[in-house]
Amino acid sequence: MPQKRLILSSPLLEIMTSRLCQQLIENHQDFSNTVVMGLQPRGIYFAERIVAELNERTGKTIPLGYLDATFYRDDFRRRESPLLPNKTNVPFLIEGKMVILIDDVLASGRMVRAAMDAMTAFGRPKAVELLVLIDRRYNRELPIDPDYAGMEVSTVESQRVLVEWKEQGFEADRIWMVD
Repeated sequence: MPQKRLILSSPLLEIMTSRLCQQLIENHQDFSNTVVMGLQPRGIYFAERIVAELNERTGKTIPLGYLDATFYRDDFRRRESPLLPNKTNVPFLIEGKMVILIDDVLASGRMVRAAMDAMTAFGRPKAVELLVLIDRRYNRELPIDPDYAGMEVSTVESQRVLVEWKEQGFEADRIWMVD
């Protein structure tokens, strides 16, 4: 039976979110040419929280979209059971914009690569920055690193990081290491 170890929960999660927002404000200042995309399925919950705090702190309304990269994955046709896509909702063009791509966990980098391919349907961004809640070190298969990370976690290949959001129906926000 898999063992779960709690690695992060409230209030540390809120402190981490605030720190990440402060870093974004320092780098993007007025956000006039910036959009945010949450990566489906769980990255959207973190993206919503980041954008809500940024909007509150800056007094701006920063565009937020939801990006699904299911059909851009390199293992899409190699799975025994079919992948179920999530909704893409990007109500803006990203042509010439600074894009902040947000996901909950960065592991192999393959999902981020797929998201980069999926983004091209909405234009060519000026630049893309990656913000993740958890950076799983030592599991990268592609040379992709986050620009902003809430926490680095050293894992072996057999371990997973599981994020539970209240928005998904869990009683509290928790991040677990599953062996």
